[in-house]
Amino acid sequence: MTWWSVVRFLHVLSAALWVGGQLTVSLVVLPLARRLLDERQRAAVLSAVGRRFGLITAAVFLPVQLGTGVALAWRKGVTWASLADPGYGRILAAKLLLFCAVMAAAGLHGWASGAARPRLARAMAVTALMGSLGVVLLAAALPAT
Repeated sequence: MTWWSVVRFLHVLSAALWVGGQLTVSLVVLPLARRLLDERQRAAVLSAVGRRFGLITAAVFLPVQLGTGVALAWRKGVTWASLADPGYGRILAAKLLLFCAVMAAAGLHGWASGAARPRLARAMAVTALMGSLGVVLLAAALPAT
């Protein structure tokens, strides 16, 4: 095992926890909260879950993803120009663009939740989740060169 294996492991682990957390909230916590809690309790629980997940994302997942991602790209010799190259470069460019879009959607979701805009919050949550799954798909599609 090399240092780079640890860096890649941290990148994948952080992504798995981040996307897994989104899926857990969407597929487990939300349905149970809707079924078991009254509207006031549900709002309080979901708000607390959202704040906690957002804090962990900002403090842990995002820095780990950015730091390890930049390190892995540097190790692979990725340049801005190489992001236009067919294969690895274009897939990585698409992954990075989608990741940025997901971060924007997640930020809008947080804002909309705090601003009492439930329709926009839900749309941005679904957008962020679907985009996150797309990021994982693109990561899996990167050629192992």
